Amino acid sequence: MDSEEDMLDAHDMYSGEEDDFYSDDYKDSDDDDDDDGEPDYGFVEEDADDSAMTASHRSQKNFCVLKEEDILKHQIDAIERVSVVLSITEVEASILLRSFHWSVGKVHDEWFADEERVRNTVGILERPVVAPSDDTELTCGICFDPYPPEKIASVSCGHPFCTTCWTGYISTTINDGPGCLMLRCPDPSCLAAVGHDMVDKLASEEDKEKYNRYFLRSYIEDNRKMKWCPAPGCEYAIDFVAGSGNYDVSCLCSFSFCWNCTEEAHRPVDCSTVSKWILKNSAESENMNWILANSKPCPRCKRPIEKNQGCMHMTCTPPCKYEFCWLCLGAWMDHGERTGGFYACNRYEVAKQEGQYDETERRREMAKNSLERYTHYYERWASNQTSRQKAMTDLQQLQTHNLEKLSDKQCTPESQLKFILEAWLQIIECRRVLKWTYAYGYYLPDHEHAKRQFFEYLQGEAESGLERLHQCVEKDLLQFLNAEGPSKDFNDFRTKLAGLTSVTKNYFENLVKALENGLADVDSHAACSSKSTSSKSTGCSSKTRGKGKGSSRTGGS
Repeated sequence: MDSEEDMLDAHDMYSGEEDDFYSDDYKDSDDDDDDDGEPDYGFVEEDADDSAMTASHRSQKNFCVLKEEDILKHQIDAIERVSVVLSITEVEASILLRSFHWSVGKVHDEWFADEERVRNTVGILERPVVAPSDDTELTCGICFDPYPPEKIASVSCGHPFCTTCWTGYISTTINDGPGCLMLRCPDPSCLAAVGHDMVDKLASEEDKEKYNRYFLRSYIEDNRKMKWCPAPGCEYAIDFVAGSGNYDVSCLCSFSFCWNCTEEAHRPVDCSTVSKWILKNSAESENMNWILANSKPCPRCKRPIEKNQGCMHMTCTPPCKYEFCWLCLGAWMDHGERTGGFYACNRYEVAKQEGQYDETERRREMAKNSLERYTHYYERWASNQTSRQKAMTDLQQLQTHNLEKLSDKQCTPESQLKFILEAWLQIIECRRVLKWTYAYGYYLPDHEHAKRQFFEYLQGEAESGLERLHQCVEKDLLQFLNAEGPSKDFNDFRTKLAGLTSVTKNYFENLVKALENGLADVDSHAACSSKSTSSKSTGCSSKTRGKGKGSSRTGGS
């Protein structure tokens, strides 16, 4: 970012750099070149910019964002290559590529291994099944009406059908969905493929548009190395290169997601944890936990009842209307002087001492503890998500309005204010990471005390650094935006903010690496600590024995 022209909007800047914070092993995937000789990649284990920005970061990424024109270009290139190498028409080449999931390498391998078998399988017949006729009239194989040859059309098989029936057949199939791309001859016994040339010649403009849309999308949907961006309304695709171990990608629409599970970007937390966390956030199990922790069942109809007033006299809602005691769940009519008075029931304590409520109380206490623990992690997860969204809004506000204002007031070129943008970008990334660490912490086993202590220490250090950085760029910047003129303290602010950005980045790098290693450093530290303790213990014993010998000699002399 060396000039004013390089300043991008908030979403562009964010989406272009998010994945570069903690990874250096990205590859260039611009020349997608399909799958020549390469295996398909399936990953089962595991936040719009301009072209200048994409080019500047491409060498650091393990993915490439494809626009519609890029996809179309790749399709045309693949079709031309297959057509030239195999000496077949482009229509036949497109049929082959669709059948082999747009893999040029696989098409070549299969074709040269057994051309006849491939032709029969995909429906590219070398010779027509029905010999050409010189008759002045031909009978349509669908409506059985006679037509002159110019009103009859057929594919490689030669089966004759009138153009009207062809149009109806093609239109019906296109409106049925993407299956139209594998359209075959209308003759039930024929497997000859129908190419896009027939669609271009006989289909309506509306049907052509639908067919071309299916054709374009098939290049992405049939290729296991490519996926559509899951953001609502986004029409960009991602071409992914395996090998780095990092599945987080950023689309030009500003949405960042995980290539593996297509949920929002969640590094360093694995896909399994994210899946469980999202399910838990939306599942009815938490509602049940709340009900168990904060309500009791009506003794008669068993509906859960929440106590919302002070007295113990409860009345169930109609049609039940059962009156009972909140403490002992007994009938209210049984409460009298012998039980300590209507509003001083002592049956509960007696029953509890007799063990009648032990299991109920245990279940209720477990549900309450579970709910409180979940609430603790969820509130912090959600708060960091809200803070991240606010930071993205603040960055956009800075780039669209405040950056120019600050540049004028501090007499500093916008190109020299990059440190403020970098601070905001770091905040946005760190809020994302910090958010997901709370999901990680929720599923960290309680019995692994050493790992939990180490995790909470790293998380606390990272969170503390992030808060200092966020407060500095959010509040300290205001005095320079509201200043009447240049401030002599601006350079100090620059140094402070750049330093906080660097320190915070280091904190989060340590946190990310630790979580991706499964907090394995705890075991190595524990082993080193144990070894060190053992050595010290041995050393002490040796010294003690030495002193003992010395004392003995001294005593002897």
